Amino acid sequence: MMRTVGELLTSKPEAVFTVPPDTTIFQALEAMAEHDIGALPVIDAAGALCGIFSERDYARGVILRGRSSRATPVRDLMVADVTTVVATDTVVHCMQLMTTQRIRHLPVVEDGALTGIVTIGDIVKQIITDQTQTIEQLESYILGH
Repeated sequence: MMRTVGELLTSKPEAVFTVPPDTTIFQALEAMAEHDIGALPVIDAAGALCGIFSERDYARGVILRGRSSRATPVRDLMVADVTTVVATDTVVHCMQLMTTQRIRHLPVVEDGALTGIVTIGDIVKQIITDQTQTIEQLESYILGH
């Protein structure tokens, strides 16, 4: 059975932590550390997803370029062309997107509004769970139980 993003989101906390584009890199890093997350969707004043900021963006955009994390706003380093998914997309589709685009976070958007986020860890965990269930069902069938 192919699980959907919507089904996956039901097992995650509903809260999605976000930041506005004028948040400093330092403030974003504090929020990521506080919530133990690796990326933050960036939401504009109208409430629309306008980017995503990750630890990778920090490492490449601040450390390697000698910028100040306390003075640089998230908008300067965020990825503005965000790959998103919808609740009806499958977990397998998410894995394909993450693999081909080399990304670890996929915001879930419905009617222009951010409804959740799935991570590579969520996807891998779900695929392993699904494969384990399939193996158990096949073993049961083969053994006639």
